[in-house]
Amino acid sequence: MNIAALMIGRGGSSLKDKNILPVLGVPLLHWAAGAARRSRHITRFYVSSDCDRILETAAAAGYVPISRPPELATATAQSTDAVRHAFPIMERDGPVDILVVQHANVGTITEQQIDACIALLLAHPEATAVVPAHQQPEYHPMRAKRLRSDGSLEPFVPGDVSANRQDLPTAFFFDHSFWVLRGRQAIFDPEGQAPWPCMGSRILPFETEGCKDVHDPADLETTAVWITANGIEAPTFGGAFDPSCD
Repeated sequence: MNIAALMIGRGGSSLKDKNILPVLGVPLLHWAAGAARRSRHITRFYVSSDCDRILETAAAAGYVPISRPPELATATAQSTDAVRHAFPIMERDGPVDILVVQHANVGTITEQQIDACIALLLAHPEATAVVPAHQQPEYHPMRAKRLRSDGSLEPFVPGDVSANRQDLPTAFFFDHSFWVLRGRQAIFDPEGQAPWPCMGSRILPFETEGCKDVHDPADLETTAVWITANGIEAPTFGGAFDPSCD
């Protein structure tokens, strides 16, 4: 079984250089890289980005750089397109049966989570992906509202909906910390579920309490608190760290 990791992250964001900003003295993306490098299953590591500093920082953790075309690195670019661009490049080094897609702005994951998701996918040959997900009953989609043209609200989902969240069917929200995909079968599935069709058409949840992705400076501190509380040791890959990506 050939299992590889692909970290994705682009240079442009509302928080400049967020993927390589220091958390507890370590570049943010190195926390995700450390978890993948400690996995019992992953043997190959790649990173896709338009930013040389992201590529270099990930390379210091043993990730092979894949330069992402500018059109796949805009604010409106889709992550599925980045995965589909990188995957054939990865296959030049050999087949990839399972791909673990990592998000460079999430440092709150463990190798135990990664390995558990891989094991779940291996145990269910009918599944195309296993994705960490969490419940947020207070934000159940059946209770959501949308804006009318006159500025008032209407139900997003038509029909009668109970005010008691306990009466509603279970709903999951993806963590977007990492995805475990069944290679080409998932990534190029013509019936892959929107809005991330690279997950394929049969996705299993791996239930968590959610992750702490980084979008603003406060998220860096929240990530540091989580890492400290969970006793995660700082990864050491060597190499200089220059947190600038123009």
